[in-house]
Amino acid sequence: MSDVIEPRLVSLDEPLGADKAAVIRALAGAVVAAGRATDTDALFADAWAREEKDSTGVPGGIAIPHAKSDAVTVPTLAAARLPEGVDFGSFDGPADLVFLIAVPSASTQDHLAVLSTLARSLIREDFVASLRSAPDTATFVRLVDEALAPEPEATPAPVPAAAAGAAGAAPAGSTDAAASAHGGRPVLVAVTACPTGIAHTYMAADALRAAADREGIELHVETQGSSGATPLARDVIERADAVVFAVDVDVRDRSRFAGKPVVQGPVKRGIDDPAGMIREAVAASSDPNARRVAAEPGAASAAESQANEHLGQKIKRVLLTGVSYMIPFVAGGGLLIALGFLFGGYDITDNAQEVVLGNSLFNLPDGGFLEYLGAVFFTIGAISMGFLVPALAGYIAYAIADRPGIAPGFVAGAVAGLMGAGFIGGLVGGILAGVVALWFARLNVPRWLAGLMPVVIIPLVASIAASGLMIVVLGGPIASLSTALNDWLSGLTGAGAIVLGLILGAMMGFDLGGPVNKVAYSFAVAGLGAGSIDNQVPWTIMAAVMAAGMVPPLAMALATVLDRRLFTPVERENGKAAWLLGAAFISEGAIPFAAADLFRVIPASILGGAVAGAICMGAGVTSQAPHGGIFVFFAIGNLLMFVVAILAGMVVAALTVIALKRWVRRRPVEVEQTVAAPQVAVA
Repeated sequence: MSDVIEPRLVSLDEPLGADKAAVIRALAGAVVAAGRATDTDALFADAWAREEKDSTGVPGGIAIPHAKSDAVTVPTLAAARLPEGVDFGSFDGPADLVFLIAVPSASTQDHLAVLSTLARSLIREDFVASLRSAPDTATFVRLVDEALAPEPEATPAPVPAAAAGAAGAAPAGSTDAAASAHGGRPVLVAVTACPTGIAHTYMAADALRAAADREGIELHVETQGSSGATPLARDVIERADAVVFAVDVDVRDRSRFAGKPVVQGPVKRGIDDPAGMIREAVAASSDPNARRVAAEPGAASAAESQANEHLGQKIKRVLLTGVSYMIPFVAGGGLLIALGFLFGGYDITDNAQEVVLGNSLFNLPDGGFLEYLGAVFFTIGAISMGFLVPALAGYIAYAIADRPGIAPGFVAGAVAGLMGAGFIGGLVGGILAGVVALWFARLNVPRWLAGLMPVVIIPLVASIAASGLMIVVLGGPIASLSTALNDWLSGLTGAGAIVLGLILGAMMGFDLGGPVNKVAYSFAVAGLGAGSIDNQVPWTIMAAVMAAGMVPPLAMALATVLDRRLFTPVERENGKAAWLLGAAFISEGAIPFAAADLFRVIPASILGGAVAGAICMGAGVTSQAPHGGIFVFFAIGNLLMFVVAILAGMVVAALTVIALKRWVRRRPVEVEQTVAAPQVAVA
């Protein structure tokens, strides 16, 4: 008998609940009862989090919920044969065979490979039929053990080999319209990958192999899963007519497939509709207009890898990519400037460069070592902040056009700074540079010219186009708009400032790190570089946003202390961690609470965030740091009111969520988790 399953982990023909949440919880309880995990709620929470990313139902009436969890002590497989099917999200109906794969967070590759082997075995109809007819748990376990026994071609990780039939011509009746350019039947390569890399990765690989075999197509698959991956041989990739990506995560070393026609979809489509993906790939191999893998190393164009995005998603992804790459410049620069003020005083702005260039550790200025240290910190910070707009523009262009967009994007951002167009100019310049670079990258050029395109031609043309437009046409009007916006923000006092704080604070609590939260945060970070001793409004906005973002996790932590009975044991444990997460300005610390009780936690978070933001803006609290929470106290101006604002928002949100839980009627927990949790998923 293997060490992952035993009879007491198997339930045959016993109802475990009416929905998948109940079934998963029951199987998690069986794992704990067998002494192979320590906490049912924790294991369920981890398995449910995986279920939220994508349903685990697969064709044939099977479901494979799975999770890596700190609660698991021994890699385990629990199984249930249900008397009535339960909906696990498969397109062909409910599942009556459910397997819970539970592994420790630090599982060995061997155990992951064994459990992945089971997932692949479930593609075999004879194996599934024998499980459905097993008379008792001992027989069921024996059948699973036989499937888990190592076989030369059954270990998924080290052998991403083809599941081709015999060499030669395709069987009669199979398609040959897109036969390989080198003669014979079409040759395809595929990559499968899912977030956890335990089950779906390998099931998709086997489903694609089986579909290709039925069509008489040669297919080689690389599985990028938790139990490792052996890359496809270079000569195999070169022979391939097209590529299939059945993935929910980025493909490792994607540039190996550069120029190949590509069909891409989620890993679950590789399980549910493998034949459709194979047929599309064969058709793409003979279509000169088919999408192709981007030519740049490690990058895929938006048109290829983000083909299913609607316009709003694409805009959000592009802008947030720019902001995410910009933040390290702002974070480091802002904190260094704050340290410069701390050691050198606010007058350091007048002569920092002269102090740095005219002195050294062996020739200290009149103000002594602290003045010199402050000047050094301030100078480095100011230089770092100078990259804010170019980095924003450069990585917006990168998000649009990949690596060819970086250089023209940086240049356009620098030009925006020269023209006084600020971060708005950086946004516009980055978009222009990215669009031009992407258009040129898509041109079908001769092979002798292709090597020059990403390193010479695209940066040259895109820089001229984007930066030229910024200088000649757009820079002046955008600079005027930026000046007007800055003047308006600088003039906000009293009620106007409080209203802005209310709005920004409410946005920070709305989706706990989601798109609305990111919009408010990006607005604050993008304007941070314009802050100065004479214009502290951008710093005030940053303080309001940071304080409001700290409130939700701190409020949930406080609520679990004030009324423990309203929260599950898992939530109470999450509450302990939420103290630190909230103090560090990690709004996502409240997500576990929102996932379990969306319509009480989110309104409370919005209310508490609005209170904190309004107090900060009204009191003129400033922050020169874009992140760090209370741990960057030295970068906070009016620290006392910053703390007061956080405490006020925390208390308001905690009392609100307690009141809602006590007096607002709620549905049963399992139903609420099943329906509500996906609404707060954060990308």
